[in-house]
Amino acid sequence: MRSNNKLKIINDPVYGFISIPSELIFELIEHPYFQRLRRITQMGMSYLVYPGAQHTRFHHALGAMFLMQRAVQVLRFKKVAITEDEEEALYMAILLHDIGHGPFSHAMEHSIVENVSHEEISLLFMNELNKTFNGQLSLAIKIFKNEYHRKFMYQLVSGQLDMDRLDYLRRDSFYTGVSEGSVNSQRLIAMLNVVNDALVVEEKGIYSVEKFIVARRLMYWQVYLHKTSLVAEQLLTRLLKRAKELTQTGVQLSASEALSFFLKNSISLTDFNLEKLETFSKLDDYDIISAMKSWCNSDDFVLNELSAMLLNRDLLKIKLKKQPFSEEKKKEKLNEVMKKHNLSEKEASYFVFDGSISNQAYHMDKDTINLIKKNGKVVDVAKASDQLNIEALSQKVIKYYMCYPKSH
Repeated sequence: MRSNNKLKIINDPVYGFISIPSELIFELIEHPYFQRLRRITQMGMSYLVYPGAQHTRFHHALGAMFLMQRAVQVLRFKKVAITEDEEEALYMAILLHDIGHGPFSHAMEHSIVENVSHEEISLLFMNELNKTFNGQLSLAIKIFKNEYHRKFMYQLVSGQLDMDRLDYLRRDSFYTGVSEGSVNSQRLIAMLNVVNDALVVEEKGIYSVEKFIVARRLMYWQVYLHKTSLVAEQLLTRLLKRAKELTQTGVQLSASEALSFFLKNSISLTDFNLEKLETFSKLDDYDIISAMKSWCNSDDFVLNELSAMLLNRDLLKIKLKKQPFSEEKKKEKLNEVMKKHNLSEKEASYFVFDGSISNQAYHMDKDTINLIKKNGKVVDVAKASDQLNIEALSQKVIKYYMCYPKSH
């Protein structure tokens, strides 16, 4: 029998004790859709670089909810009116903001589900949960979709200084051991206020905001766009594309029921009915890992080679530079692989490819982070900053990469 005590506390290594604020939130956390997040790593393949990065989307969702509890507390203390219904809706919106992520976080969006983003799938899950819980998520969904008249609530869920970012920067730096990404989320939250229905930071919080923007930039180069994580994620995306390609030409591949379904069918957002959502909810990292273990013995060279590379961390070589790679260079590497393994150009292109990555720590063109000065004037943090040139950090930096096999 399940206990009726639903106001539990959870011990979190980053913040200490997190309390579950209501029975409804507890029921949502208990739901299989949400429990699935325990089986999806927060940082995809980054554990191949940072062995400690084994934390999950489940950890992150609870952490973001904890920060939202602090934000509500701070804003109420500063006389910002937030009703109990709005409070609970904010907790639900942030708790469920990532519920649509597929295995290894982003690889699915570019391979076996046809260009459907995790945000769109999150919304499908939220609509379904709303039916299960008799419409109690309606306000949370409105806030999540930015359709609620109090705009600062959407900014708390999805803005440049939202609870999602404040948690993942702190949590990811904790689990990777990369101290440059550590931000003082609680200090930043303590500086929040609302003016004209928009989120602002008090002037004395400027240095915390600067550190947050710099930490974000450093975490992207050092962790999220680390070249080994980048090549691993690219290989995983290509592995799933190859598996789908083979399955759709009639090749029988060993895979879980849920994974087989997405390999056999082309699914776009319009096809995502309840039955397909249920199937998607059964997919997690374990499906992919067990499939790779089996695909290592496949007759298809591309599939077995890519699977072995990922399982044994014997990845492709990756070169990064400021200008795009020449077509000649790519062609030369492709020919080498075709010749060495007797592959077609299409097959070889799974092992030789190029692309680009970009990093922009702060977007001045949309939803800026605004400071409120002592005289009541509201200014963009980039204009008020005297320490670091935030305008420079708002420039998009693009790097080009090329991946190809190491010459053993």
